[in-house]
Amino acid sequence: MFYAIILGIVEGFTEFLPISSTGHMILVGMWLGTVNSEFWKSFEIAIQLGAILAVVVLYWKKIWDVKNVWPKLLVAFLPTAVIGLALYKIVKHYLLGNGMVVLGALFIGGVVIILFERYYEKKHASEANQTLRDSSTSLGMTIDSFEKITYRQAFYIGLFQSIAIIPGVSRSAATIIGGLALGLSRPLIIEFSFLLAVPTMAAATGLDLLKSGFNFSGTEWGIMAVGFTTAFLTALVAIKWLLRYITKHDFTIFGWYRIALVMLWLIVILTF
Repeated sequence: MFYAIILGIVEGFTEFLPISSTGHMILVGMWLGTVNSEFWKSFEIAIQLGAILAVVVLYWKKIWDVKNVWPKLLVAFLPTAVIGLALYKIVKHYLLGNGMVVLGALFIGGVVIILFERYYEKKHASEANQTLRDSSTSLGMTIDSFEKITYRQAFYIGLFQSIAIIPGVSRSAATIIGGLALGLSRPLIIEFSFLLAVPTMAAATGLDLLKSGFNFSGTEWGIMAVGFTTAFLTALVAIKWLLRYITKHDFTIFGWYRIALVMLWLIVILTF
């Protein structure tokens, strides 16, 4: 139960930040000694529903916008669904729990975030004094509502998200960078990323539970319940904090954090 609380807190705080919740869960799991257990692998996937429930609670009205929101979310979800289903066994048995894959993805992702933010800032600044002629291709903050997102852009965002089947990449980082590159405003792509997590993580959890045959003991179900609840509560805090943070900052700090985490982890490994 103590491990469930720790992992629930980690999941809740990292699910929506561009630092990879799965990567953090695997590294913390290695530290706790749970990472090689099949149950804990399922646990790490299942408690993501707790974090997703926080989105449902905070965006309840938006979720019921069937006309403007869900069609585009489903289009964005499609690439991940197809790729994730096709590579499920590979991801579950070879990538999840692989510390080197996580560290590599965290480091590369950190570099990508830093370089992209520098390019984005420079590009946006140069366009600030110009009249935007094509909002669909510009990197400027021109698309600021779900109604303006095209189905093609939604599909491309889904392709970016599918990269995150590699542990350590970060689903939120992939979708946010993809959305910014396609011309979505920062607040909009973050909201889109939040909502896209609902079908994506619900499907991932459902698939894993079906594959496992729900073959868990009463104690294990209790452990999942504790992790689920902890992830839900911490995710509420994390989402509200991130929404405040982006009003004045970009994501460069998260890129440096990812790199620092990898370096610290390697130092610990080499030292001990």
